[in-house]
Order: sequence, then structure tokens, then C-alpha cells
Amino acid sequence: MRIPAHSVCTAIRDDIVAGVYERGSRLTEELLARRYGVSRVPVREALRTLEAEGFVVTRRHAGACVAEPTEQEAADLLEMRMLLEPLGAARAAQRRTEAHLKVLRGLVRLGQERARRGNSEDLRSLGGWFHETLAQASGSPALTSTLAQLRHKITWMYSVEAPAHPAESWAEHGAIVDAVARGDNDRARAITALHTERAMAAHRLRFPGGSDRAERVRTSQHPVNTAGLRH
Repeated sequence: MRIPAHSVCTAIRDDIVAGVYERGSRLTEELLARRYGVSRVPVREALRTLEAEGFVVTRRHAGACVAEPTEQEAADLLEMRMLLEPLGAARAAQRRTEAHLKVLRGLVRLGQERARRGNSEDLRSLGGWFHETLAQASGSPALTSTLAQLRHKITWMYSVEAPAHPAESWAEHGAIVDAVARGDNDRARAITALHTERAMAAHRLRFPGGSDRAERVRTSQHPVNTAGLRH
């Protein structure tokens, strides 16, 4: 049975993000085909997709290699996400379904429960599912796809400090869902913008030279007032 190229692409991307392949390392079709148990055809297609996404570059005399993004390219990703996450929330307030709201509310309940217990690993996964569902609720496949790609690349390039006050972070998630449920796109956008800006300040580049950029993000953020978010 032929393994679809998108499945191979997902597997290679996940391994790049996880650091299985170091930045700048070669990605030969033969070795990748052997690793994932497929022919070279889906590997070749997957590498083309990953090159378009920015995870892979083709170098003369070397072939496909893992990309080596610059600090500026990494910083641009954070800025793009800070622009697009609020847009997705505003669209979700206009286009969400009851099914989306049910999932979002369930994730908020779980997140708040885990925050009280202090389980940071669960919170990280739940946060990812929350933002993925919020993007899907926007009703825009292009926006959903772009945000998913941004999340993958940011996870690859940055480590993330656990929030000092996870309960406050999940109060913000709850306030976003409340605004989306009411169809208040302006409030959904505003709360998400503040929430995303604060979250981005906890990101640290995995390669050298990232501390200054992270500090600029931290000092430029506006404090989020969680006390009044849920009215």
C-alpha cells in the first residue's frame, strides 16, 4: 500500500521540530525512505512541501538540508502569530459553530482544572488544542493552515517557559471563548491580542542570540487585566 506523501511530510516535519535532525543536516531521500518505511517518491514530494514551508532548503552539491533560520526570521514568526491569532479569534466570533464552542469550553474546563493541579505538561498540550480549535472555528482553511504552520515553526525555533500564573492564562482562554460565544468579534480580537503578546514573551530562541529579542518582546507587552475579562 502506498503511503501518502502528506503522512511522510508530517513525520519528517515532526522529527525536524523535535530536533531529530539538526539544523543544516542533510536529508537524503534514501535514508529517509528507509527510516519511514516508504519509497523515495513520497519522500521526494514531502521534501518539496517542507521546502515550501521553510523547514528544508536545497543546497548546491548537498541536496536537501534542514533549514537554518536566522534570528530575524524567527522574530518575524512571533510577530506574524501576534497579528494572525487575534484575526482568527475575531473570525471565530462570527463563524463558530456550536460544536466548536463545546470543544473550546471543554478545553477551558480541563485547562483550569489542570492549572489548579499544576500539571504543566498537560497544560501545554491543552493550550495547543485550544488555539488549534479556535483557528478552525474561524471558518478559514487558509488562516487555519497558516497558523498551524506558524505553531510548528515556532515550536521548532523556540523553547517556552511555563506560565508563572497558569490560572490567569486559562482565565484569558475562558474570556476569549465567552467573547466568541457572544459573537463579539472586537472583544475576542482584543483579548486574544493581549493573551498572545504575553504568551510570546515566554519564548526563548533555541539557537544562540535569542535573548535580546525575547527581552524586547517581554518589555513591550501590555499587562493583561484578567480580573475584568469575563464580564
